[in-house]
Amino acid sequence: MDKVDIYCERIDGSFWSEPANAVTNIAFIIAALICLNMMVRRDRVEPLTVLLFIVLCCIGTGSFLWHTVAEGWAGAADTISILVFILIYLYAATRRFFGAPVWMSAAVPILFIPSAIGFVAAWGAALPSVNGSEGYFPVLLIIIAYGAILWRLGHGAAGGLIATAALLSLSLTFRSVDEAVCQAFPLGTHFMWHVLNGVLLGVVLATFIRHGEPKAA
Repeated sequence: MDKVDIYCERIDGSFWSEPANAVTNIAFIIAALICLNMMVRRDRVEPLTVLLFIVLCCIGTGSFLWHTVAEGWAGAADTISILVFILIYLYAATRRFFGAPVWMSAAVPILFIPSAIGFVAAWGAALPSVNGSEGYFPVLLIIIAYGAILWRLGHGAAGGLIATAALLSLSLTFRSVDEAVCQAFPLGTHFMWHVLNGVLLGVVLATFIRHGEPKAA
């Protein structure tokens, strides 16, 4: 099967053709283990936190396979695990941070999917692609929105989400310029997307573990 070559670092079809992009996926596993330890110490081993921990491990595994095997199924494993984490976190954050009922918390990720698809379609119609990173912009926007609302409510989770938005902005920059810097920097910058995303996913999960209901409805 032909290998998918869309990253600056890859030079051939071999398993270790993207060593930096492959190895830096350890950031996701480290973040997950740190959060697992936090869950246990704070007695927050709950279904949603455990589920998010498992999916975070799947992100690291799926991305590792994508940057080594480099075949379509591995790319699907990478993308689907990220999407699942986003959707679960949207439900969990809406439920816990805002005290929303189950139906409303479930409606947020359901409505997010067509909204994100519409955003990407509108971007593609009006603006050039930024190496596929535009697909993550809706995630950045909703994190900023949640962080701003929680800050207005005086909720302790606001700082974690605002920090996450800053980290995602930076990681998206590295993801977007990967192909553009190939000639000057053959290693590329995609590996920094992994490092920073490992940190930010650790931050969002730690924020969920630490904080409960809002001070004001």
